[in-house]
Amino acid sequence: MFNAWKFKNKNPKELFTLAASQYSYWLSFIILLIIAVIVNPQFLAWSNLTNQFVQGAIVGICAMGMSLIISAGMIDLSVGSAAALISGLGITVLNSTHSIFLTLLFSLAAGAMAGLINGLLVTKGRIAPFIVTLASMAALRSVINQIGQGGPFTVKLELYQDFRNIAAGSWLFIPNLMLFFILITVVTALIMSKTKFGVYVYATGSNQQAARLSGVNVDRVKTGIFVYAGLLYGFAAFLLASRLTSIQAASAGSAYEMDAIAAVAIGGTAMEGGRGKIIGTFLGVLMLRIISTVLIMANVPPFLNGLVQGIIIIVAVLAQNKKR
Repeated sequence: MFNAWKFKNKNPKELFTLAASQYSYWLSFIILLIIAVIVNPQFLAWSNLTNQFVQGAIVGICAMGMSLIISAGMIDLSVGSAAALISGLGITVLNSTHSIFLTLLFSLAAGAMAGLINGLLVTKGRIAPFIVTLASMAALRSVINQIGQGGPFTVKLELYQDFRNIAAGSWLFIPNLMLFFILITVVTALIMSKTKFGVYVYATGSNQQAARLSGVNVDRVKTGIFVYAGLLYGFAAFLLASRLTSIQAASAGSAYEMDAIAAVAIGGTAMEGGRGKIIGTFLGVLMLRIISTVLIMANVPPFLNGLVQGIIIIVAVLAQNKKR
């Protein structure tokens, strides 16, 4: 949120330094937009702007959950595998029940259960989040590969159109995926800024011992974070299945964790926890899409996208360290 009092009685140099420090994600976003427009003057056309949202929406929803996890000083590497498993099984449920509503409920419940298991292993098992989610990443991918036997999970023909319209449809010329992404962002931002849970998340990431001494049930907060993130992963998996209507067990959700972590990092969330903004993560997702689009327009080989993202994460963390 913008705080005008911070900018009172500041000279131009101090104003720029403070603005760059407090709102670096906005500055980075504007600079990237300018670069994109220079490369392609039609970049700001409505069709292209909505396409950026559509391409980034599913990863963006996952990034909202990742933002809470990193703000609490943790990490989650199981995002892509969870999305693959839930989307594949979700299609199986849809084909069996012919009910989109039951498929949505299953996806949300499965995501919440996966998050609960991760959270309990971290809090009750006293295992580092990196190890827990690394194991989950391998286990969940293995399970979906075994169930699918290397083949795809495909929506039945008679269910195809209705199911695909959920992700591919639009409302008042606004793509549904764009609306879902914005809605999840608003809900998550309200949770983090208007509830005690949001305060506890940042307190846990800043100093767990101090949070405990202040009466915060840190274990419950951590578990709640993983459950909420799991719900978002489940919803993202539901949308992924709707958008693709055919899920490849081995490749679905590939690199989602990389994209989500990169979006959170360049959005200004401290990787060690304790500080962050949901709007920063939102802009971080869009910045990743803009960067990818600019690279394509500049004829940069798509295989180098991972290299660019790795550099972005390192630069973002270095900038955070310098600011701190």
